[in-house]
Amino acid sequence: MKILFLGDVVGEPGRLAATRTAELYLARGDVDFVVANGENAAAGRGITPKIALELMRSGIAVITSGDHIWDQKEIIPYLGVEPRLLRPLNYPPGTPGGGSIILETNCGAVAVMNLQGRTFMNQPLENPFLAAREEVARLRERTPIILVDMHAETTSEKIAMGYHLDGLVSLVVGTHTHVPTADEKILPQGTAYLTDVGMCGPEHSVLGRDPKAVVDKFLTSLPTKFPIAAGPTLALGLIVEIDEETGLAHRIERIVERYE
Repeated sequence: MKILFLGDVVGEPGRLAATRTAELYLARGDVDFVVANGENAAAGRGITPKIALELMRSGIAVITSGDHIWDQKEIIPYLGVEPRLLRPLNYPPGTPGGGSIILETNCGAVAVMNLQGRTFMNQPLENPFLAAREEVARLRERTPIILVDMHAETTSEKIAMGYHLDGLVSLVVGTHTHVPTADEKILPQGTAYLTDVGMCGPEHSVLGRDPKAVVDKFLTSLPTKFPIAAGPTLALGLIVEIDEETGLAHRIERIVERYE
């Protein structure tokens, strides 16, 4: 089974890049299943129900998120009725929405789990390492194919999660920093790993934002709005090939698609 995971979708340019890439790879038969992190899809802050539907209509089966999931207030009731849009699993009990999902596909059941790190992150959430092991045990009763989005700031926390879940899940991929790393690998027990998959958004930008506005902020330290950058867009992601019987990974490869 081949799965495409797309990095953080930033604003309208990112939505365009992500939906085109999902449609392209599915139409060509390059992948069987698509996941994308959509927490910045609404003008770079949060996601709305309309945008979530737009992404899913392109073939993106599951949308993960992170610390910006609550930035658009209309998303809160939507999380209760659309299980394919995830919020981090390690929020306290009673938080709207869910942190994992299992979907049936032609290649078998696929589970997706969303975690959020705690180091240098705004919300002091529950321990993701404890939450992950408990949820993985539950998911493995249904399927060995488990994809984990570790939405975190520090590389060390993401790498540690990879080794923490090695051999228990198919993929651990980091999101949040919008800058892709070059450390894709298969860990010793068979889990595919990448510290950060990057983003879908404007290529000539600072994490998807207009470079001049960000530079001005650093120069002046004054409050500044950060509009989404213009120009060419790119979709950064990865393809992971998974054994359907064991759930372990055979191959992981980063991908880049550019659009004028």
